[in-house]
Parts: sequence; structure tokens; C-alpha cells
Amino acid sequence: MTVPTERGSNTFIRVLSAMILSLAAAAALSAGGGGGLNSSSFSLDPFDSSTSWSVGEDPSNSSSSSSSSSEPAGRTLTPDLRPATAAALRELNPWDVALCVAGTLISCENALVLAVLGYSPALRAPMFVLIGSLAAADLLAGLGLVLNFALSYLADGRAAPVALLSAGLLIAAFSASVLGVLAITVDRYLSLYNALTYHTERTVAFTYAMVAAAWTAGLALGLLPAFGWNCLGDEAACSVCRPVTKANAVALAVAFLLVFALMTQLYLQICRIAFRHAQQIAVQHQFVAMSTTKGVSTLSAILCTFGACWLPFATYAIVADSTYPAAYTYAAVLPAACCSAINPVVYAFRNPDIQKSLWMACCGCVPSGLSLRPRTSSDV
Repeated sequence: MTVPTERGSNTFIRVLSAMILSLAAAAALSAGGGGGLNSSSFSLDPFDSSTSWSVGEDPSNSSSSSSSSSEPAGRTLTPDLRPATAAALRELNPWDVALCVAGTLISCENALVLAVLGYSPALRAPMFVLIGSLAAADLLAGLGLVLNFALSYLADGRAAPVALLSAGLLIAAFSASVLGVLAITVDRYLSLYNALTYHTERTVAFTYAMVAAAWTAGLALGLLPAFGWNCLGDEAACSVCRPVTKANAVALAVAFLLVFALMTQLYLQICRIAFRHAQQIAVQHQFVAMSTTKGVSTLSAILCTFGACWLPFATYAIVADSTYPAAYTYAAVLPAACCSAINPVVYAFRNPDIQKSLWMACCGCVPSGLSLRPRTSSDV
């Protein structure tokens, strides 16, 4: 055990008195509103971990320290009034980063599709109008994911305007995307069922009507949270995706299941028609064309990919609520978002006409192995 010297006692007394003076000054500022600091939003508590204290030299001992180098300078503890910006920022969630990266990829892919369609005047058939509408919806969905990430970390993500804006944009974009896929399926079915009358003005008008209906329904669904279909006033009524209510989420999920069932039925009809045509063509050769079998396999892969992306989230939205772990929600949302990154590959980049336009726009040439046969809506 050591006994403190007189010099150490003087230093300890100086430090203690400085702390008392600092706390007294802080109390006076809080009581009188000095300097515009609100005591309710900015308080100084020596025992609060959020308040940082810095150690500085006592100016009264500056002269004595210069005269006697052996005597330690007195030190004071002063509160650090700088805002703790690092603590104010939210910690990055890996799931949010993954969704932001997916949104960036989605935006780049679909922006490329729209650029190619706008660059080539020849790509104006009804099929390309539907592909362009789907690309625009997916582009909006990708931008919505990036915007949601930015608003969540740069602004108050739980504020009512921010939450309603993000939810409305994402619901409208993804709804238009799903309905756009349904419109392409209907177009493929009609191109086989009414093959002789498909390339008419009536078909063009019907195509634009489907596009308008898809976007109108998507925008209407996106505006529902802003028109009161939200849980901002009752957190217990929230679904897995705040601020969408549980009832609204279940309705959207059931609507998607109906759309998926209709797509499945249309693809079954397309396969039946394709097999019947192939049998009529190949009846004298006693075999079914291999291209038809390949086409059916491609349709099955497209439908299964679409279902694998969206069915988990639709099912989860029906059975889960806001009390479920957030990791489950992210795990269901991410595949659904990635569907918008798969759509350009399935419906646009596989098309020889779009491939040819893309090669011409990029390098001014067309590879010799690229098929130059005009592609129709019935091609898969």
C-alpha cells in the first residue's frame, strides 16, 4: 500500500473540482437553454456511456509546468460535445446489402434491355412491347430496392412518408412485373391458338390493352398503403413487410397464387397445342419433332423457375406475421427479388432478334453462328 504525496493530492483535487465545475456549467446550460441546446435531446451525464469526456491540460498550470519540468501538469475532464455520428448510423445488415446488390444488378440488366429495344426500330412487334413493359417494371423494382436501402440507412426508415414511399414503389413494380409475365404467357398462347389471325391490328390493340391493364393494376396496388391500407397506427396488424397490413399481404399473396395457377393452365394448353401441331407435321415420318420436346422442357423450366422464386414468399406472407424473425422474411424476399434479374435472361436475351441488335449496338457485327430466323411469340 502506498501513501499519496502532497503533489498527487493537489492534482486529484484539481481534477475533482474541474469535474464539478463542468457539471455545474452543463446544468446551467440545460436549465437556461444556453446556446440553443435542448436538454431533452442533448443531456450531459457523467455516468452515461453515450457522453464522452476528453482530458485536457489545466491552463493554470501552464506557467508552472514551464518553470518546473519535473512537476506534472494539472489535467481537467471536459465533455466532448461533438455529435456521435458513428453511433447514430445503423449497423449494416448483410441481407439489406444483398438486396441492394440484387437491385443494382436488376436495374443494369433491364436498362440494357430497354436500351436495345429503343435502339432497334425493327423491334416493335407486340411481343417486344410486352418484353419492354416487363423490363420497365423490373427496372423500377430494382431501383426501388436500391432506394429502399438508401432511405433505410440515410433517413429514418420507420418514418411514415419513407415507409409508404418504399412500400408503394416496390408493390407497384413487382405487381406490374408479375402481371407482365402473365401477359407474355397469354400472348404466347394466343400466337398458337389463333396462329392465322395473330398478326393483325386486333392483336396489337389487345397487346397494348394488356400492358395498360398490368400497369393500372400495379399502380392501384402500390397506392393502397398510402390510402390507409397500412399498419402505421397499429403495429400489431403489420405483416412480414411493414407497413403492409397482414390482411393486405394475404390478399396480394392469394392474388399471386391465382396468377400462377392461370399461368400453369396456359402453359399446359401451349404444350398440348404444340404437341398436336408437331404430330400433324411429323405424322408421315412417324416421330414427334425433337424441337417440340425441347420447347416443352424450356416452358417447364421457365414456369418452375418463376414458381421457385415467388411461391416461398407468397406462402410465407400468408402464414407469417410481424412477430416472425426478420431473417426468415429476408430469406423469402431475396429469391422473389432475384426473379426480376432472371426475367431479362428468359424473355429478352434468349431472343435472337434482341441478340442481333445487341451485337450490332456493341460491336457493329453479328456472329455467324447466331440464328437470323425471325422469332415469333410461339417460340420458346
